[in-house]
Amino acid sequence: MKLFIILIFFLVSLDAKKPELFLLNNYSQDLNVSSWYMSEKLDGIRAYWDGKKLTSRNGKVFSSPEFFTKDFPKHKLDGELWTKRDDFSTVVSIVNKKKPHKKWDKLTYNIFEVPDAKGNLIQRLSRVRETKYIKIIQQIKVKNQEHLNIFLKTIESKGGEGLVVRDANLAYYTGRTKSSLKVKSYTDTECKVVGHNEGQGKYKNILGSLSCKMKNKQVIKIGSGLSDKQRHNPPKIGAIITFKYYGLTSKGNPRFPIFLRLRD
Repeated sequence: MKLFIILIFFLVSLDAKKPELFLLNNYSQDLNVSSWYMSEKLDGIRAYWDGKKLTSRNGKVFSSPEFFTKDFPKHKLDGELWTKRDDFSTVVSIVNKKKPHKKWDKLTYNIFEVPDAKGNLIQRLSRVRETKYIKIIQQIKVKNQEHLNIFLKTIESKGGEGLVVRDANLAYYTGRTKSSLKVKSYTDTECKVVGHNEGQGKYKNILGSLSCKMKNKQVIKIGSGLSDKQRHNPPKIGAIITFKYYGLTSKGNPRFPIFLRLRD
């Protein structure tokens, strides 16, 4: 019995160990990122390959099937488990299963970093060999501010989340720095669901909006961005959701709040 308890503790400890990763700061227009590299920020689940298994940024070991990882390299990879734009809920439903299953075939592992590899970003990514499930996220050299803005508008017009810009000349690093930035035309943040509000018109008798409490205790209503399925089965009271908004009103409220997703 004692041996069994020790084994369980060991397995839980393994699952709880977080990988050391680079993290993104927010971009601002006054920064000069010319000659940096930009890429699409995929709306998926970040995954770290340690040479043997896939884990989340929080250390959760994904139950990925053997067919998905059999051609993965022995060296480390960092990337995003993804299906397509605006399909985050599908990715979550696939990777959160406790046992391997065939729906992983819908996913690809999109690589944006090779931890511990030598050289600059482009040299590190050159070590990656694409397979059926491994893809390299395209890196484009930024010419100027206009080039960045045009690419951002192009990605967002296709339903993309935004961009990532990075100083590609640096050696591999971890932690949050000003050399890796996320670029969006909107701001996103989180809030806690504290109420369900019945809709009107076509939404009569189903959810019209969510009442959500932000970190500053301010309560706002979010009605846009919810699918019909979510309106019939809304996020539970107490759930944490992510929403986006476009600046603040004169009263300091998020302008045009739009539901994005239930926090993973």
